[in-house]
Amino acid sequence: MTTFIALGNWTEQGARTIVDSPRRLDTAKKQLEEMGGRFVSFWMTMGGYDLVLVYEAPDDAVAARFSLILGRLGAVRTTTLTAFSELSYRQIVGSLQ
Repeated sequence: MTTFIALGNWTEQGARTIVDSPRRLDTAKKQLEEMGGRFVSFWMTMGGYDLVLVYEAPDDAVAARFSLILGRLGAVRTTTLTAFSELSYRQIVGSLQ
């Protein structure tokens, strides 16, 4: 599975309904699992982003679908990054020689 890192910010709607955020997180976890993915970790953060989510998905299409589902709910906007493990990083860099 591919690992993704989603950096999120609450929208105005999400901030107004912040008390519902834990329920929305549980719903998101369930939706991702139904698509064959899984949450690895989740943090609420301070600074440029309100949330950091690390998750695994079977492929880019599932990750894109998950991002669209989150966006459609209207409570959070995300920027998603594909992540490479240290082993993958070493293999990629090693292939340059």
